[in-house]
Amino acid sequence: MTSKKKKVQNPESLIVNQIVIRSADRSSKDIADWRLALQSAENVYYPLRTRLYDLYADVILDGHLSGIMQRRIDAVLNKNLHFNYEKNEGNKINGTGDGDLNSICESIAMRGIMKKIIESFFWGISGIEFIPGSDFTFEEIPRKHIKPELGIISKDQNMQDGWSYENMELIWVIGEKKDLGLLLKCSPYALWKRGNLADWAQYVEIFGQPVRIIKYDAYDLKTKQELKNVMDEAGSSLALLIPKQADFDMKDGKQSNGDGKLQELFRTACNEEMSVIILTVTETTTSSKKSGYAQSKEHGKQQLDVTKSDLKFVENCLNSDKFLRILQTYGFDIRGKFEFEKEVDLAELLDRQTIDDFVSKQVPVGDDYYYETYGIPKPENYDELKKKMEEEQQTPPMPPASPIIPKQKKNKPEKLVYKQKFWDKFRTQLADFFDPAP
Repeated sequence: MTSKKKKVQNPESLIVNQIVIRSADRSSKDIADWRLALQSAENVYYPLRTRLYDLYADVILDGHLSGIMQRRIDAVLNKNLHFNYEKNEGNKINGTGDGDLNSICESIAMRGIMKKIIESFFWGISGIEFIPGSDFTFEEIPRKHIKPELGIISKDQNMQDGWSYENMELIWVIGEKKDLGLLLKCSPYALWKRGNLADWAQYVEIFGQPVRIIKYDAYDLKTKQELKNVMDEAGSSLALLIPKQADFDMKDGKQSNGDGKLQELFRTACNEEMSVIILTVTETTTSSKKSGYAQSKEHGKQQLDVTKSDLKFVENCLNSDKFLRILQTYGFDIRGKFEFEKEVDLAELLDRQTIDDFVSKQVPVGDDYYYETYGIPKPENYDELKKKMEEEQQTPPMPPASPIIPKQKKNKPEKLVYKQKFWDKFRTQLADFFDPAP
C-alpha cells in the first residue's frame, strides 16, 4: 500500500490548543464534596463532571490506590502486541516498508494509547487527539472538557457547548456516555482513609511522648511564670500547668487504643475495599494474617481473569473502525488486526491436555485448535509435513528381530556334585584298603 501522509496541521487549529486549561481544585475534600460532585455529574439536563474529576485528581494521590491502578495498567503494557496482517492473493503478507504497523506496536505512542484505554475504566472516559504529519503522535484531551452525554468538547470546563467530536476524523473518545469510572466507588474509602491517617498522626503527636503535668499554687503567679519558662526550654512535648486547687483527669485513650490498632484496622479495611474495586481481589497486593497458599492462588487466578478481560477490551478498541481509519490517515496498511502474544500457563495447559486427549478419542479435533490453544507456531510447509506424517502412520512397522540367546550349559546342582565327589573318594579309599599286599 502506498503511503499517503498528510502535511503537518497548523497547531492553532488543534482542539487541545484552543481549550482553556484550568488548574485542578486542590482544596480539602470530604464525603459531602463527593456527594455534591456526584449529583452534578448525574444531572439530567446540565451534566457537569468538573467537580467530580477534580475530586478524582485529589484521591489518586493515595499511595495504595495509585499502586493498584498502576498494577492493572502494567498487566496490559507488559504484554507483547503485534499486528497480524492478512495474506493477499499471492499468499504474501501485506504491510511491508513504511506502512508496517508492527513498527509502532512497541513505540511510546502506542504504549500511551493503551494506557489511556485502560484509564477509561478508572475515569469513565479518555480523550485523544491525533496530530497529522509524518510522525504518529497524539495529545491527551483534558477529561473535564469532554462532555460525553452531549458528544462535545467544550472550550471551558464549565461550558455546555463546544466542538462536536463524533464526526471528527482525528478525535477519539473512549468510554461509555454514562460511565463515571471505578474511582467513583474508590473515592469515599480514600477520603475516609485520609481522615483516619490525619487523626492517627494527631494521636501520635499528642500521646506519642509522655505528658508533663506540673501543679502550682493558684495565687503564686511568679512561680507559674517560672515553671512555664522551664517547660518551654525543656522541649516541645505536651506540658500542662494546673493549679493545685483544680481537679484534673486526663483521658488519653491509651488503655483501649495504646498501640494504634484501631486506626490500623480502619486503614487496612479501606485499602482492601479499594483493592476489591480495582483488582476484584486483595491477596495479590497485600497479605492478610488469615491468608494461605490456596487463597493466594485462587486470588491470582481471579486477577488473571481480569487481565484477560482488559487485554480483550484493548484489542477491540485498537481493532475498531475508528482507530483503524486514523491509522490509515498516516499511510499504514490496515488489512489485518492487532493481537496480543499469548502467554503459556503450564499448569493450565497440563489440565487442558488431559481433557483434549479424552475429547480427541471421542470426536475429531482439527489441528488448528492445537496450534491456537498451545501457542505453537504453524509451519509454512504444514501440508507437506502433514502428508508425510499420515504416510508414516499408514505404513506398518517392521517387527523387531528376535535376539539370539546363547545356550547355557546345564550345571548340576551343588548338592549332587558334592555327593559325587564324596562317593568317588570313598571308593578310592576302599580300593586302597582291600588292595592285596605284594
